[in-house]
Amino acid sequence: MHAPLDDKALAQLFVNARTHNAWQPRAVSDVQLQAIYEAMKWAPTSANCSPARIVFVKSVDAKQKLAPALAEGNRAKTLAAPVTAIIGSDHAFHEKLPYLFPHADAKSWFDGNQPLIDTTAFRNATLQGAYLMLAARALGLDCGPMSGFDNAKVDAAFFDGTQVRSNFLINLGYGDPAALFPRSPRLSFAEACQIV
Repeated sequence: MHAPLDDKALAQLFVNARTHNAWQPRAVSDVQLQAIYEAMKWAPTSANCSPARIVFVKSVDAKQKLAPALAEGNRAKTLAAPVTAIIGSDHAFHEKLPYLFPHADAKSWFDGNQPLIDTTAFRNATLQGAYLMLAARALGLDCGPMSGFDNAKVDAAFFDGTQVRSNFLINLGYGDPAALFPRSPRLSFAEACQIV
């Protein structure tokens, strides 16, 4: 049995957490990025397939590689962020299943079934990107997840010669609360949920 998280922890992860678009001039260390991955890697994926492949864009050179792929409205805030995580989906993830899921021949479930590979890779890498955001928030960072970029350009710049395809981006750092928009509403339980 696990005790529920207290209200302060829930607020940090969900209730008070915001999507940030402006960043304080504070660095994010490689040690912090490794800690984020070490936390998020334990969260569940289908058959432990773990298809997310993450590029943490930090250097000036890497940011200049990323810049041409960004939509105009996302360019300045992304270049200003200390780190941008490119969440990719490895469409050859099943090759690692003999190691990741050793108690069954899970690789054979996917061999030759490209639609199943593609769906599984996209769904589970998306989940892992969400886990990464929760891990980053738990470890004291803010996040700015987004679409609004040219996937083909990102793939050519960062995943060329692989089976990895970009999914979405997450800016990471210490957000500037003064630049936040007013909080947008959310759907009520009754509008979004059913108990049957």
